Amino acid sequence: MSYTDIAYTVEGGVARLSHNRPEMRNAESQELLDQLDDAVRKATADPAVRVLVFDGKGEHFSAGHDLKQGAAKRAHFTVEERWAYEELHYLEYALRIWDCPKPIIASVQGACIAGGFMVANMCDLIVAADDAFFSDPVCHTLGAAAVEVLIHPWVMGARKAKEMLFMGGRMSATEAYRIGMVNKVVPRADLETETFAMAAHIAKAEPFALKLVKRSINRTLDAQGLRTALHAHFDTHQLSHVTEAFKGARDRGLANAIKKAKE
Repeated sequence: MSYTDIAYTVEGGVARLSHNRPEMRNAESQELLDQLDDAVRKATADPAVRVLVFDGKGEHFSAGHDLKQGAAKRAHFTVEERWAYEELHYLEYALRIWDCPKPIIASVQGACIAGGFMVANMCDLIVAADDAFFSDPVCHTLGAAAVEVLIHPWVMGARKAKEMLFMGGRMSATEAYRIGMVNKVVPRADLETETFAMAAHIAKAEPFALKLVKRSINRTLDAQGLRTALHAHFDTHQLSHVTEAFKGARDRGLANAIKKAKE
């Protein structure tokens, strides 16, 4: 697969997978998600890669799903068509990030919203610039039950997850660090240097040991119900798409619905 919506490089045992639509605030188009998933598979299979880094070109990590493309191509999907599309592009792709046997670091600046929040928080570690913010406003903007993969309570705790989703607001990088969702906050100018220093240090460890300890920690979360909960929410999320609130947002235009909710 040739990459247009992401950039992929490997150096010093670290694969860099970059959202590469800066003119669109790195909104995650179908093409971007397909290419990102292909790159995750590629890096996983490459014995020269020990650590993966996800980041975004330009001012933002990602503004979330590409709603303009969604409105143009999928607004009138049947229940079955939407379910199949979202199961592959959102649930399965997200779990492939989570299940990657190699450590993955998200390097986040600017906006990390909804689908972007989902991708970043499927990674093992997050390094955030001091201008980064996190948000999932879709209960307010689209009448939908959060994004497709409800990782929120697992990375920020139930009360903070409810606050974010009920209020539809933003969480700063500083607050995300305070509650343990983010591992490190650094000045924007130092984000790349700090992220790749962390990646290089991790890459010195024995790959099989990293694989085993990541598996054990993820299995601990699975024993607590993480995977069952994610699948359960995905099914529930699909109900959002047949509500009158969502159909109203769709008919007004998803971008217009978001603008109106913000006002």
